[in-house]
Amino acid sequence: MLCSLVSNGAIVTPERPDTTVPWWSFTKTVLAAAALSLVRDGLIDLDDTVAEGPFTLRQLLRHEAGLADYGELADYHNAVARHETPWPADDMLQRLDASRLRYAPGDGWRYSNVGYLFVVRLIERVTGRTLEAALTERVFAPLGLSRVRLAKTRADLDGVNMGSAPTYDPGWVYHGLLVGPLEEAALCLDGLLAGNLLPNALLQAMQTVRVLGGPIPGRPWTSPGYGLGLMQGLVTGDLTLSGHTGAGPGSVVAVYRCVDGENAASCVVFHEGADEGVAEAEVVERLSAVLGKNR
Repeated sequence: MLCSLVSNGAIVTPERPDTTVPWWSFTKTVLAAAALSLVRDGLIDLDDTVAEGPFTLRQLLRHEAGLADYGELADYHNAVARHETPWPADDMLQRLDASRLRYAPGDGWRYSNVGYLFVVRLIERVTGRTLEAALTERVFAPLGLSRVRLAKTRADLDGVNMGSAPTYDPGWVYHGLLVGPLEEAALCLDGLLAGNLLPNALLQAMQTVRVLGGPIPGRPWTSPGYGLGLMQGLVTGDLTLSGHTGAGPGSVVAVYRCVDGENAASCVVFHEGADEGVAEAEVVERLSAVLGKNR
């Protein structure tokens, strides 16, 4: 298990800082930040209906758009396991019958990678840039990050610690798979939630969550919720975490920030296994320790 910790804006525990790992669904937090930068600049509005369907950007970012998820397809998992070439995105959408909403937008909650594929298409359409160029311009450069990149092919994963799935094809992640050092994931979340990218009103919107129920067995969440590209809620120890867990074949990454009074810390844990709870529990332990020392 690898970890990097940022306390009050400074890296304090760089463990193998040059190790590049997949950011998995922490990519969603970055996509949300980029989309919200478009709102900040007056290019789109959170509550305008988007071109992909009768739902808004806010509903896409909060998984409230009524969309299904391709993770529900047995054929998808079988194809990944057989190391097949990823399907074209439109083929995947057809297999999923994605145009058929599973509930009216805003009336429910259902985690959907498809929703973030539509966020990607929105970002590219509004900026006129490729996703990687847009993310560099709108998120990474402003936050001082220079070693994050978008993996599109197996060759792009050369030198990346993929855990037990070294032959994975990132094309199976339809909203894109970011890869980068652990410390840059911690710095990315820390800078974002510290207010170094978005105005306070958008940060508040980002962290306004839909509460998703009570404790999750095997994981530290006691009151989980989901905001705009953020998992957020209470965990054991009465800490409130904001960030995202991501899992894929062979590994898990958990990236979270916690504020305690005037002190704040961000932690990223990379676990070469399939247990999200193990990575999240390590985050809780690390953040509890550093914030305890700062009291």
